[in-house]
Amino acid sequence: MSPSASGSSCQATVGVRAARPTRFGHIDASVLKLLDGTKAYIHAVIDNFSRKILAWTIGARLDPIATCRVLVEAGQHLARADPRPAITVMADSGVENVNAAVDSTLLAEGLHRVLAQVEVTESNSMIEAWWRSLKHHWLFLNSLDILERVRTLVAFFVVEHNTKMPHTAFRGLTPDEAFFGTAPNLSAELDAARAKASELRVAANRSVSCNRCAPTAETEIPP
Repeated sequence: MSPSASGSSCQATVGVRAARPTRFGHIDASVLKLLDGTKAYIHAVIDNFSRKILAWTIGARLDPIATCRVLVEAGQHLARADPRPAITVMADSGVENVNAAVDSTLLAEGLHRVLAQVEVTESNSMIEAWWRSLKHHWLFLNSLDILERVRTLVAFFVVEHNTKMPHTAFRGLTPDEAFFGTAPNLSAELDAARAKASELRVAANRSVSCNRCAPTAETEIPP
């Protein structure tokens, strides 16, 4: 029975949410079709708490070595930020994520893999949302003619996403600020600035007077 037929309303599904950075990461690969018909495969790892892209790579084929490469880079990044063990990486069950090479890399980097949509439902929705943002807000607005151009475009977007794009989940913090904790008072400062701007706008609107309708000697009604 559909939600409308049963009288219930649809609600947005909330996936896995971490309470601190480096608790969970998500790894996934996405494919792009270039103008000449060839394909480009992008691998990336995102931190669940901060939405920061920890590592990414791009290649002409779906290669398990690419998965290993981003896992190593992400593992080193996570270790620098938080040396505690048992960091969980969620991945789908694709062949690029489940193989002997990846298993060895996970063991070497101290990472624990959980299969998304199998062991934990709705667990990879965060990186899938980032793929949509990357593609529809940036890549599809450009000419995807060669692999190197796509590489340059992705590199630019990752930097912008991590360092400049405020996220509503953090009330104005960028992923880097949420991950490293470099702007602990920013949300309160933004709230105060918005309240002050609202007061100034109201005061400015109330102070405006219009003389168009002011009575003149010709329009005044005699007593």
